[in-house]
Amino acid sequence: MLLLGGLLASGLSATLRHAAETIAGHIVSPFWLPGATVLCYVVLLTLIHELGSLPLGFYSGFLLERRYALSTQSLAGWIGDQAKSLVIGLMLGGAGIGAVYWLIRQSPAWWWLEAGALFALVIVALTNLAPVVLLPLFYAVKPLEREALRGRLLALAERAGARVLGAYEWGLGGKTKKANAALTGLGGTRRILVSDTMLAEYSDDEIEVVLAHELAHHVHGDIWKGIAFESVLLLAGFDLAALVLRALAAPFGLRGVDDVAGLPLLLLAAGAVSLVMLPVAHAMSRAFERSADRFALDLTRNPAAFISAMRRLGAQNLAEDHPSRIVQWLFYSHPPVRERIAAAQTFKA
Repeated sequence: MLLLGGLLASGLSATLRHAAETIAGHIVSPFWLPGATVLCYVVLLTLIHELGSLPLGFYSGFLLERRYALSTQSLAGWIGDQAKSLVIGLMLGGAGIGAVYWLIRQSPAWWWLEAGALFALVIVALTNLAPVVLLPLFYAVKPLEREALRGRLLALAERAGARVLGAYEWGLGGKTKKANAALTGLGGTRRILVSDTMLAEYSDDEIEVVLAHELAHHVHGDIWKGIAFESVLLLAGFDLAALVLRALAAPFGLRGVDDVAGLPLLLLAAGAVSLVMLPVAHAMSRAFERSADRFALDLTRNPAAFISAMRRLGAQNLAEDHPSRIVQWLFYSHPPVRERIAAAQTFKA
């Protein structure tokens, strides 16, 4: 917020746009200049953001993880992951922002509606493709070799009514000591992932009950509910951005609503909607998680394994035992571990 607001208030956003126009003018013909200018501006803004956020990212993502003996990743590995994330972010961000400004030029009155629909489709596509395209760029993924466990997890998925393509080992151990399991993808890319750190320390019963929880999200349609909620937020954010751009383009010295120098204003307005609604999103997520816990207990009838798995995960991932209400409201997408264990104990009784 400080970066984007500072660029607008200081006039540096217009300076960035001028630099982007100069760069684009040297590499494309006048016909392609508007789109190329947007892409160059996005690259410049992204690089400035990365430089500004690098110290905090290095502290929270590398130093802090090593201080508490959670990270097993080398500095070179961490830098490599940051570089890959930057490249992917530039590709997706450049394409997305480029599409938004093309829509603004083509349909000044209704671009926000068209952009919202487009980004909703992008969310569906990324949810579907991330397990097979993005995940392997950061982690080793291979078929689960423990045949007995593999058969057990596939049978569990069949009992739950969730079709999966297979069970895979997720190589977290080269980067972290944390454990995790997931059911990723949609339809034709849906697959079971169990981290090597979980395979090394958890019993088959514990892994099964954790996976049963993940299956619940697909059986209950939580993925699609989340996508629908995100899509509504995107639409509301773009709508607010359209109103703000029309009202403030002239006061901030922009050439018009399609001036890419107004991108910080667009991002601030659209981001404000997500920021305000974040507690609602977390509350909805916690409700989904409680329902998934109950589904896992009903499906496996093994509350003892659920309780021991939650205790292991809480200890291994350094979860806070007693977060305050305000911290839960602002930051927690899952109920606290102690609450989940208490619910399992009630189920057991």
